[in-house]
Amino acid sequence: MTFFDTIVMVDWSGGNDTGKSPRKDAIWACVARDGRTEAPIYLRNRKLAEDWLEDLLAAELAAGRRVLAGFDFPFGYPKGFARALTGKDDPFALWEWLEQRIEDTPQANNRFDLAGEINRQFGGHGPFWFNGLKREIDYLPRGKQGYQNRFRGKRAAEEQARGAFTCWQLGGTGAVGSQVLMGLPVLARLRRKFDAAAWPFEPLNKPVALVEIWPSLTLDDASEGMIKDAWQVREVARMVSALDPTELGDVLDVSAPEEGWIFGLGHEDLLRQAASRPPRLTNDCFALPPGVNWTPVKDALAMLEQRLSPVTKIVKVPVTDAAGYVLTENVLAERANPPLPNTAVDGYGFAGGRDAGVHHLPLAEARAAAGDMPVNLPEGTAIRVLTGAALPSGVDTVVLQEDVTVNGGQIAFRGPVRLGANTRQAGEDVEQGACALSKGTRVGPAEAALLAAVGVKRVSAYEPLRVAVLSTGEELVEAGDFAGPGQIYDANRPMLLEMVRQMGHLPVDIGRVPDDRERLRNRLNEAAEQADLILTSGGASAGDEDHVSALLTEAGAMSLWRIAVKPGRPLALGMWSGAPVFGLPGNPVAAMVCALIFARPAMARLAGQNWLEPQGFDVPAAFTKHKKAGRSEFLRARMRDGRVEIFASEGSGRISGLSWADGLVELPPEAAEIKPGSMVRYIPFSSFGLR
Repeated sequence: MTFFDTIVMVDWSGGNDTGKSPRKDAIWACVARDGRTEAPIYLRNRKLAEDWLEDLLAAELAAGRRVLAGFDFPFGYPKGFARALTGKDDPFALWEWLEQRIEDTPQANNRFDLAGEINRQFGGHGPFWFNGLKREIDYLPRGKQGYQNRFRGKRAAEEQARGAFTCWQLGGTGAVGSQVLMGLPVLARLRRKFDAAAWPFEPLNKPVALVEIWPSLTLDDASEGMIKDAWQVREVARMVSALDPTELGDVLDVSAPEEGWIFGLGHEDLLRQAASRPPRLTNDCFALPPGVNWTPVKDALAMLEQRLSPVTKIVKVPVTDAAGYVLTENVLAERANPPLPNTAVDGYGFAGGRDAGVHHLPLAEARAAAGDMPVNLPEGTAIRVLTGAALPSGVDTVVLQEDVTVNGGQIAFRGPVRLGANTRQAGEDVEQGACALSKGTRVGPAEAALLAAVGVKRVSAYEPLRVAVLSTGEELVEAGDFAGPGQIYDANRPMLLEMVRQMGHLPVDIGRVPDDRERLRNRLNEAAEQADLILTSGGASAGDEDHVSALLTEAGAMSLWRIAVKPGRPLALGMWSGAPVFGLPGNPVAAMVCALIFARPAMARLAGQNWLEPQGFDVPAAFTKHKKAGRSEFLRARMRDGRVEIFASEGSGRISGLSWADGLVELPPEAAEIKPGSMVRYIPFSSFGLR
């Protein structure tokens, strides 16, 4: 397997300094780790870019990280050129030959003159062409008139890559020739200074690898509002970082000892799949800060919000099938809604408002109905319009048909009628190009209608989150089966499966497992293969039979959050084979409360949604309670006659209280004396997404 901690992608340039302001056709770079990218870096010239790369590589090596650095230009020339110029088939001999002869400052370089000199050595008519300077250069033609080339026009890789330009062309749209001449000397210096390995010429068994990567191989148009080069380096860095070691090894398994190769050529589908993957969660994403023991509810939620990110695959979905999916990016209106000014009622349209009194207007023979092409209305006339019809040219006001008398080819009505009455303006709902729905929105029926109305055909969305539900405990048996002394029916699993479903995710029933560590290990492996997140109940504390906690600790990815909450407290959080695990308490009431308060917003975030906070309401209490300081409490509650009452018993084993309740009362950690009429915070179950 081939593994790199850090990916850096560089979009190179063969031109001069591009100035202080970020712009296209300059040098751009981006760093990614674990599928997460930093902000793209604008580098105005090659000197700054080389210095930046040296600083980055030195820092990464000092931190003990392996680096794959990608560059978007050919690492070699068609077969035979290296030997003809240097006497060797070795591509590094060609790198060093160019390094010794290229003169480069931010304001000027000698690439065109050197190309002319190389052409002179091969008879004066090629292989290079295109002079980008105002002055003439001996042996370097501006175009291809009289051009001759003893070498192949393209490398074997370029013959297979879509839209690839020849490395002999030094300028013009899409040309890469200047980038090669100005880039290979830099690669020669980086390889020498950092003892780097250059792909595919040598094994990548060193801490730094130099790799030829072309963004155009898999990427299309840039994201709205971003410079294309900046967007490309960001997306490529993220894509390569998302490959697992086995996939990366397969892509790098290439033999092209002289010409070089384009990373991912022949593996385009795999790269596109990797590009659709969100960043991976790290094993320490649930680690508590040093010294933290008992964690207040608000602090626990803040840490989860900060550390979690989407984990499901990104796909393109037709709007007609998008319900239930979460948007990965803002969706802009392709068309205004309404697209044209139209009438809100059946009636008669004309130009301008009218003051008080009786008004008469001649009636045009035409009429306007929904779906008709707008017509031109003669000045000073009225036209029959039906609800939803585009307003004819010259019409900006409509009077209701019930308020109009039609007689002898004219209409009569009483004013006043204000200008614009009974009409809808184009784009008054959503303007073309405006954000119709924002990133992180879960598409429901209303959102699907809006997307269709503004002309959106497909959206980029996260696949639904798959949530595995597993119950643990020697005492559990399936509902309806024989239950011996000391055994209880598994109530948590059906409860959690339905909660997951109602919250908009895909439940995966993994069943129940007794207190056997090996069987639990196998069941967790099964869950990680089938789901993006694992919800367990039971075994989440630190006792002898708390095997969920023990296995997560053994895997090196366990944190037992002792949360100042009642009911609940122990919440085991960790990673298992790349899947986050939420170890809920075994008590059904505590399991439901912890699932609502902690797992529900976490699952939404992992599914790509914005962080969800339940909406609560301050209402008068219909109960009395003395609350001690220290823990937040969540009481089963229901609204009756404008006041909230709580379940008679606070016992965590009283499952009937969950069915009795229609929400929770949240009491803050401070001490409180609650009497009938005191204001308390009530959160209906519907605020958690439950019906």
